Amino acid sequence: RNYSIGDALARYMWMRGYNVLHPMGWDAFGLPAENAAIANKRPPREWTLSNIEKMKRTHRRFAFSYDWDREVTTCDPEYYRWNQWFFLRMMERGLAYRKQAMVNWCRECRTVLANEQVVDGCCWRHDSTPVEQRALEQWFLRTTAYADELLKDIEILEGSWPERVLTMQRNWIGRSEGAEVDFTIEGYGPVRVFTTRIDTIYGSTCMILAPEHEIVASKLTPEMQAHAKRMIDARAAQGPGDIEKEGFDTGLRARNPFNGETIPVWVGNFVLMGYGTGAIMAVPAHDQRDFEFCRKYGIAILPVIRPIDGPLPDVSAMTAAADASGIVENSGPYSGMPSDAAKAEMAARAEREGFGKKAVTFRIKDWGVSRQRYWGTPIPVIHCPVDGVVPVPDDQLPVLLPRQIEITGKGRSPLDDVPEFVNVTCPKCGGPARRETDTMDTFVDSSWYFYRYCDSKNSSAPYDKDKVAYWFPIDQYIGGVEHAILHLIYSRFWTKMMRDIGLTTCDEPVKKLFTQGMVIRDGAKMSKSKGNVVPADEVADQRGADTARLFALFAAPPEKDVDWIDAGVEGIYRFLGRVYRFATRNLPAPVTGSGSADKNIIRKLHQTLKRITEDFDTRWHFNTSIAAIMELVNDLYAEESR
Repeated sequence: RNYSIGDALARYMWMRGYNVLHPMGWDAFGLPAENAAIANKRPPREWTLSNIEKMKRTHRRFAFSYDWDREVTTCDPEYYRWNQWFFLRMMERGLAYRKQAMVNWCRECRTVLANEQVVDGCCWRHDSTPVEQRALEQWFLRTTAYADELLKDIEILEGSWPERVLTMQRNWIGRSEGAEVDFTIEGYGPVRVFTTRIDTIYGSTCMILAPEHEIVASKLTPEMQAHAKRMIDARAAQGPGDIEKEGFDTGLRARNPFNGETIPVWVGNFVLMGYGTGAIMAVPAHDQRDFEFCRKYGIAILPVIRPIDGPLPDVSAMTAAADASGIVENSGPYSGMPSDAAKAEMAARAEREGFGKKAVTFRIKDWGVSRQRYWGTPIPVIHCPVDGVVPVPDDQLPVLLPRQIEITGKGRSPLDDVPEFVNVTCPKCGGPARRETDTMDTFVDSSWYFYRYCDSKNSSAPYDKDKVAYWFPIDQYIGGVEHAILHLIYSRFWTKMMRDIGLTTCDEPVKKLFTQGMVIRDGAKMSKSKGNVVPADEVADQRGADTARLFALFAAPPEKDVDWIDAGVEGIYRFLGRVYRFATRNLPAPVTGSGSADKNIIRKLHQTLKRITEDFDTRWHFNTSIAAIMELVNDLYAEESR
């Protein structure tokens, strides 16, 4: 359906006199291809390339108007060498780095998942497999360096991208303004918390740590550590809105720097290490999440904000947190101040006295790109016992994947077992060293491939920036909404990175985005895993390629889901038969008819052209365009029979 929509648009724009770049490529690396190759007992490269050839034959059969001279295949070394080149440029700028982190682990994929690849607590590829948490050394790309710009530039896209996608991206980036404040834990030292409501700090009645917080491992008992680990795994298997708040008292106490009072330190499963600092000051009177937690465990509730025109809330009568701003009370020298004024004064004091500052935090986190699998771009890094992490020199790119390799899918990279790949000479000191064996997330490949279309045979650079300047930003991009916070955020990040290293002048890769609806069959989205796919070649064999293309455009407006109904396909097949019979009956010889018949048909033809033009230029309702053509054919038959 996606291809039929794009092809219809490309042909329309050509007929309107535009230069059109309508390319095709193959996002060929990644876990699905590797898993399929394992299941079919064939090497991933062989399996992938054979499937590309099969799909290419189908695309040609359907006569999609692609410029095959610009074809891109991401598992080709001439493509993925530039993934490695970009990685090295990001290392130079501090945008690629390595650290130990708690990461999402899928038992089915047997590898790490980025945060964006966890959907409702499960793997994005295996929607019934709960994600686990593991501590591993990982490579990250610093997407947070562009978080402010990614959020701000959504303004550029408003009106040209679906609001649903923009809202999803805003929420995922999740900018929060507030303050960081140091609470001192007895026997440990200062622990920084982030809060958007520093005006409520005198109402903080406990500190709550994320289960992954360093204090859990360094200061708590083995029993408490085990409890925290159970929280982590249980949370990974649930969506954020499904978590039942759970926690335990650590026995530690923390001192509030504003009033000097100490409060208990708890661990709570709803506190995220990846948001803010992994520690919060709980203010149950003025935060609903904290209210529910503290009520459950009998922790004190202390109101410190009253409405502008009312009294402080009565704790005994509270059934929910009073989370609105107002007038600060029971807060020392800040009592009587409006909330906004108190926020400014308190943040200024924290900075002045060295126990805090104003701060901005984001929900979006750096992109974990390490994958413990074979079928991906090798990360171009060497580990030397003398010089540490050493980048592979540009003149040694690409770092090639070895062809002959045993793939087990057992959770460690099979590249570890290929000594001729692993054992190398350090390019810095000349001593023995080991090559990095993690490969890159497949979304690296798809973050910039559309730029390569402009210059797909370039062997000296990712692309010629002058050629890209002619075509970019992309005038129209068509894709599914499921990539709103995956591919579409990553590609925006990648464009801004490429701009900053001088490869493009674009701030955004895509002017207009269209998200097509899914194809539904037997009540579910068509997918191989559900066994409800109708093979394109099978439809073409039975009813012709034109039937499949036309049905995909006719069955519903393109933004809506389409129910694949065999009777509907049959109806399109019969319609095309009517067109064919009329044309073959009348085209071999000049048509003779009355003047009035010709006038009627010419009038109808121009009305049809007008409707189709309006459909393309405004709302993309191809189904009404096809309906107009059906009316025209009916009129042709009617005039012919007179």
